[in-house]
Amino acid sequence: MNIGILGLGTVGGGVVNVLTKNQAEITRRSGKNITVTHAAVRDINQDRICPTDDISLTQDPFGIVNNNEIDIVLELMGGTGLAKDLVEQAIKNGKHVITANKALIAIHGNELLELAKDNNVYLLFEAAVAGGIPILKSLEQGLSANQVELVAGIINGTGNFILTEMRDKGRDFDDVLKEAQALGYAEADPTFDVEGIDAAHKLAILGSIAFGCKLQFDNVSTEGISQISGEDVAFATELGYSIKHLGIAKKIDNKVQMRVHPTLIPKARLLANVDGVMNAVLVKGNAVGPTLYYGAGAGDEATASAVIADLIDIIKDTVSHDILGWQNFEDYPACDTDDIESIFYLRLLATDKPGVLADITAIFASHSISVEAVVQKQIDSKNNAHIAIITNMIKTSEMNEAVAEIQKNDFIQEDVKIIHVETLD
Repeated sequence: MNIGILGLGTVGGGVVNVLTKNQAEITRRSGKNITVTHAAVRDINQDRICPTDDISLTQDPFGIVNNNEIDIVLELMGGTGLAKDLVEQAIKNGKHVITANKALIAIHGNELLELAKDNNVYLLFEAAVAGGIPILKSLEQGLSANQVELVAGIINGTGNFILTEMRDKGRDFDDVLKEAQALGYAEADPTFDVEGIDAAHKLAILGSIAFGCKLQFDNVSTEGISQISGEDVAFATELGYSIKHLGIAKKIDNKVQMRVHPTLIPKARLLANVDGVMNAVLVKGNAVGPTLYYGAGAGDEATASAVIADLIDIIKDTVSHDILGWQNFEDYPACDTDDIESIFYLRLLATDKPGVLADITAIFASHSISVEAVVQKQIDSKNNAHIAIITNMIKTSEMNEAVAEIQKNDFIQEDVKIIHVETLD
């Protein structure tokens, strides 16, 4: 079985190394001798993390997808421009394709899956979500007897590392981000990680597989962690919560709800204790109940593990056809974000004078909002105080209206911070 790789960087090099290291076991499981014969690279003279003596290197990626001797193409170069053109060409040439490219699948997956169906080939992407955690296979195969009620995941290791350091060491966001960049966890431009775009790509894929619906990346409500302050982290800890950057997908009344945002989770929940760069995904099925999948969400060999698992599935023809769009996915509409019901955490900077808290709770009462917990701390000599509040379950539109009304009062010194709270029950 001849394999051509597009991109021989971290993941591509990891694939070659794992195939070499575990050759006997992979041959036993697949029944085939898998050989990487060709790889497309940007610079042939660049140092590699893997041996390349037996691999024909080229700087022409179309030479890979048009090569009749190659059976399966691994797209491990990233991006949504050239990568899309190459995947399309490989599929049209009758080649199976495996990719770790979450942006490509989230944005163009519907059309690419349809193209694969028309050409009677497989397009697989286990490695596109949560690195080495086999979450897509678990959703499609292991939990196939269930109606999935909830998917909630820490699916970006960079954001999780930053929030863990802020909580455990009292550091501020900018300081930890610089360390994450120095350690290689964050890119020079960290926007995709810290503003939630990377997690939104992955959540769109998770939601599609969990609920059997078309990919809906444009309908993922996305908020990053760059505005999380040390005060929020400290208040969350005092109130019995941990702040995590979650991707959450639910199907309610035949509408799909997908959102990425900072979230307070009770400290007793397993997901609240997933720290550092690790990933974890909670899936709740109506038969099995809650299940948790934990592991390395990135890295060369962890991601390579998922790529090779897809490779073995294709060779053994054990792929579930539903995941490929061979059967029509439902086109569920997206839930209006204003209709989402949630518990909320609010932090207000207010002038500490008699009647302020009463005024706030009176506004809440007019919107049928109850205060479940409150912490107040004076912060300066000007008689200003931070007030942290946990509400009851309330519709987002009601919460936003109440906050807008509170914001009009002259005792409020800055914009009210609003963060979702998820109990994950």
